[in-house]
Amino acid sequence: MSSGLFSDLLVVDCASFIAGPAAGTVMSDFGARVIKIEPPGMGDSYRNLFRLRGAPPDSVDYFWALDSRNKESLALDLKEPAARAVLNKLIAKADVFITNFPFPIRERLGLRAEDLMHLNKRLIYASLTPYGEQGPERDRTAYDTTAWWGRSGLMDMVRATGDTEMALSMPGMGDHPTAMAMYGAIVTALYKRQLTGEGGVVSTSLMANGIWSNSCQIQAALCGYELMGRGERGQRSALTEVYQTLDERSFILAIANPAREWPLLAQALGHTEWLDDPLFATPMARFANAGVLVAMLDEVFGSEVWAHWHERLTEAGITFGIVGQITDHADDPQVEANNLLPEFTDGLGLRTVDSPFQIAGEPKQAPRMAPEIGQHSLQILEELGCTEAEIEALFAQA
Repeated sequence: MSSGLFSDLLVVDCASFIAGPAAGTVMSDFGARVIKIEPPGMGDSYRNLFRLRGAPPDSVDYFWALDSRNKESLALDLKEPAARAVLNKLIAKADVFITNFPFPIRERLGLRAEDLMHLNKRLIYASLTPYGEQGPERDRTAYDTTAWWGRSGLMDMVRATGDTEMALSMPGMGDHPTAMAMYGAIVTALYKRQLTGEGGVVSTSLMANGIWSNSCQIQAALCGYELMGRGERGQRSALTEVYQTLDERSFILAIANPAREWPLLAQALGHTEWLDDPLFATPMARFANAGVLVAMLDEVFGSEVWAHWHERLTEAGITFGIVGQITDHADDPQVEANNLLPEFTDGLGLRTVDSPFQIAGEPKQAPRMAPEIGQHSLQILEELGCTEAEIEALFAQA
């Protein structure tokens, strides 16, 4: 029996891949019981993604470990009436039902909100779609690469210059922020249920979250501003630029208050003479001569290793940050201090990535490894009162 803030909540994860299921993962971090519905035999298609990336057969399915931790797996073929009857029993007990199945599939399987809400008036039906609940594209399929990264304009804008080739997003890059929006919608609906005693339907989409992620630029366009393309390195402000150290680590200067930080930077670098140089004496001069200043900063930063500059810039009170590599985080003392990579209780030393917020006085659950396909089917079926004959029939269908 789990403990935690949400220990009295039962969440049914009847979804696939990331954006919907990860909302359930966050709820599980705070103690909710999350039951994953999967097709027998093959399971959630998400289980196969890491194989497509060339992972060895005996390696840990890192995608599945991340987004299905703490969950129980119930294998059901929802096309079969007996399996659907089991799901209905589960929904009658559940607090939250999460799905991201395309609308045509929901209709075919009878998994629309109107199909389920009569089974449980307190149910929160959480719907995740690529492009929203309405409109000509409501039935389209998509991933975050298309509906979040591409559709939002981020893919077009996040590149070094207008001539730089566009980059595809990383797996889960838009899914996990979208999952947080879904989590927020679910918790808001649970609060409303506390006030009214009734459940309801919540929804979000990859497109809506992509537009929200790019909202500063989209708002500018809505206000009639024509946004300038990104210039070449040396044409931008030298104080908000990327530099490389002697040991080939890159970092970002992010000086937004040059009146205060420009003198601090010059002092930290040992070049106070720059402060009196007419080329850099004013903000306009520094911008006009950005290429010259970038070249000078390149030479200085390239003369020492990252550890040296980290110490000097920190002592000076400069705003900066390293360009991280994915192998950095396991040994990062700041990550460790905030317990952002907790250890699985049953993972033989394996760690995972924590959900990105804390609640004072409400400890999170120590993460458990993600389940095998149907690992908890028998236990759950018995809890739901299925007879031995019903259970045998369901297993025979699998």
